[in-house]
Amino acid sequence: MRKVIVLGATGKVGCYTALHLKDKGFDVTAVGKRKSDNGFFNDYGIDYVSVNILNQEDFKRLPQENVFAVIHMAAVLPAKMVGYEPRDYVESNIYGTMNVLDYAVTAGAERFVFPKSWSDVTYLTGSLKPIPADAPVKFPINDDHTIYAITKNAATDIVAHYAARYGFRYYILRFPNIFCYHPDPTYFVNGTKRWQGMWRIIEQAKRGEDIELWGDPMAARDFIYVKDCVQIVEKTLTAEGECGTYNVGTGKATTRIDQLKGIVEVFSPHDHPSQIVMAPEKPSAPFFLLDIQKTIDQLGYHPEYDYIRSLRDIKEEMENERFAKLWGRRVDYDQE
Repeated sequence: MRKVIVLGATGKVGCYTALHLKDKGFDVTAVGKRKSDNGFFNDYGIDYVSVNILNQEDFKRLPQENVFAVIHMAAVLPAKMVGYEPRDYVESNIYGTMNVLDYAVTAGAERFVFPKSWSDVTYLTGSLKPIPADAPVKFPINDDHTIYAITKNAATDIVAHYAARYGFRYYILRFPNIFCYHPDPTYFVNGTKRWQGMWRIIEQAKRGEDIELWGDPMAARDFIYVKDCVQIVEKTLTAEGECGTYNVGTGKATTRIDQLKGIVEVFSPHDHPSQIVMAPEKPSAPFFLLDIQKTIDQLGYHPEYDYIRSLRDIKEEMENERFAKLWGRRVDYDQE
């Protein structure tokens, strides 16, 4: 079996990636900053190793040879940052990534996979014209993603340099918001905690309450579910596509009205479904669609989860709480 190291495995996409690759027959080592995963990965036959990517000595705990691929998803995220500490992005995305790259070279990795923020192409949002994978990158000039996007872009250049110098294949995956279940329904905007809009709406739907639809009901966006996202990660390990940047998405946009109708269909009581109330005077959601043709042509990717199937799978994850050992249960966050 090919040995794959997944860093950031205690995060949402990292965890799903580790489980998916194990299921596909890879020899997976899950890596996270947490000292303990509470035995979660052992339940799936996966070794867990605690590594702080800023500490070079920690990498000695990992396999040192016969490593096929390193998937680097460890990061400091704006959505999880209390307050605003831009130096954390520089340390994690620049110095941390270089440490991971040094490890990959030492271990003889043949492939390196690294996600980047879609913040670098948000200047192209506002329509449903698909945004190319190789569109010129820019960064938001003054928000909580600015330094994050700058350092992620710099890190991708460093990855490309290492790949040219040491001769491994590399794949940069541009992530928009990746939807999946996590028991914590909150995130941070400009360092302040708030409920994620989707999870607030799901809670309203579960109670059969009226749901406001803000702004333009035809505002549409790509809705990419985590299980399609990790399918793309798998393709970077099995396909022979050219090195470079690939968009992660479905290639289809779901309107705001259809998003809410789907949530009502899947989560509302059948005898008392939520009613959608238009609120056109309130802020509208952005339009955007990422062009995934390169991902299809070069990696052989084909989306498997449409919007409704994604919601149904999220509901099943919510009810089963199979990640409780790793992330806790929904009730744990209600008590915060």
